[in-house]
Amino acid sequence: MSNAFWQDRSTFVTGATGLLGSRLVRALVERGADVVCLVRDWVPQSELVGDRTIERVKVVRGDVCERKLLERSLGEYEISTVFHLAAQTIVGIANRNPVSTFATNVQGTWSLLEACRRSPTVSGVVVASSDKAYGEHPDLPYQESAPLQGRHPYDVSKACADLIAQAYATSYRMPVAIARCGNLYGPGDLNWNRIVPGTIRSVLRGQRPVVRSDGSFVRDYFHVDDAAAAYLLLAEALARSPDLGGEGFNFSNETPTSVLDLVRRILALMDSALEPDIRNQASNEIIRQYLCAEKARRVLGWCPLLSLDEGLRATLLWYRKLLAHD
Repeated sequence: MSNAFWQDRSTFVTGATGLLGSRLVRALVERGADVVCLVRDWVPQSELVGDRTIERVKVVRGDVCERKLLERSLGEYEISTVFHLAAQTIVGIANRNPVSTFATNVQGTWSLLEACRRSPTVSGVVVASSDKAYGEHPDLPYQESAPLQGRHPYDVSKACADLIAQAYATSYRMPVAIARCGNLYGPGDLNWNRIVPGTIRSVLRGQRPVVRSDGSFVRDYFHVDDAAAAYLLLAEALARSPDLGGEGFNFSNETPTSVLDLVRRILALMDSALEPDIRNQASNEIIRQYLCAEKARRVLGWCPLLSLDEGLRATLLWYRKLLAHD
């Protein structure tokens, strides 16, 4: 990645207070970018606020579905590069509240892309999709050629957003690239119903970590710093090669891991003898899902920075500090 590329580059980030958004904004600021963040809810626990990065960026308050607001922001700040991360990201919430999930993840995507289409200064857009957009396939690992066939609410919302991004790239020749990552984890994740932060917090409190499924579900677990680096690299590659518009890229450390194995790794790193509390209550979730990242390695020259154990160790240190006085 080139710091010179980002120096003074006017960059717009939606979903800036989220797990990935906070880390991506910090990385952009460190590289000298002129960052504008779209913020809907004030989240004081977010890393964007907690490490005071928010004091080094411009903030637009509003919802990603407000196209006129987006168009005004892109125009007034003369935005060049856009990262679209804003989304409802929790599977359980999507199952309970599908309409709000569809509104944010689907309408939010077309609103943002339509605003970009009407903004002549925008020269590149990276859209956050997900491995969930693929739905369920028998052939593993998933490659980018696999059809997007989500069936459950969250999966469908990400598949729709992904296809909308492809439509804008194809129909309007917009420079839009799509990133599909596995399950993100790392410092800054305060969604305690996710397996990594939930397990760490339980163990630090001397409680058995809860596993909602039967523990056999297999996923990619991808550190947030690897994801932020991948997004930056993809944006730079898109600027050099606009023909990457409409292309999707998988990002994964290619270490498929079951939920139970992940929990046991965390327990071992924490020297804990606690046994997981396996509830077997998960629904509307795919059993086995993980990605092939060969295309990103070949086309972008990308490789992950952290192994799973290295990422978990760094994450554990962050939560120990966060929860030291909890």
